[in-house]
Amino acid sequence: MSKRTEIILKILNVFAWFAFIGLMVQAGALLFSYCYTLIKPEVAKDFYEHQNLYPLKQFSLFHYSTSIVLRAGIPILESYTAYLIIKVLSKIKLSSPFTMEVAGILEKISYFILATWIVAIVYNSHASWLIKEIPGVALTKVSGDFIFIAGVVFVFAQIFKKGVEIQTENDLTV
Repeated sequence: MSKRTEIILKILNVFAWFAFIGLMVQAGALLFSYCYTLIKPEVAKDFYEHQNLYPLKQFSLFHYSTSIVLRAGIPILESYTAYLIIKVLSKIKLSSPFTMEVAGILEKISYFILATWIVAIVYNSHASWLIKEIPGVALTKVSGDFIFIAGVVFVFAQIFKKGVEIQTENDLTV
């Protein structure tokens, strides 16, 4: 059982690396496309994922920039979360899984997932307002399903902390 669990953890680590790299590429593509549209404004007609942001850029550079920064912030926060998952998977030892370091990283993961949810809500609200205000702008909204995941990870972090306390008590008792 333990050998199989170790293999699963290694596979999850590989998937976390793929997610981390993919999310960083996505964030980089968004930011690169944004910078390119500052040089060649007509490129905004076919922005990242075929969005027509040219009317938005014509409407307001501030709102255009805000929209892109919020949209790029989501994969940046997600990639940092993936990085923290990589850290957890590399630090966790099956012989003694409950460590304060792992519990702290899990708690940090829950906070970054919560931050991702907040940025997604702000972006979606801003996008909804812009879609109503500017005819012809094509903004895609992002999923805001992060809050449940943040709560679950936070509960796991608290369970890990309690596991550390129990493990420390047992070590002192023996």
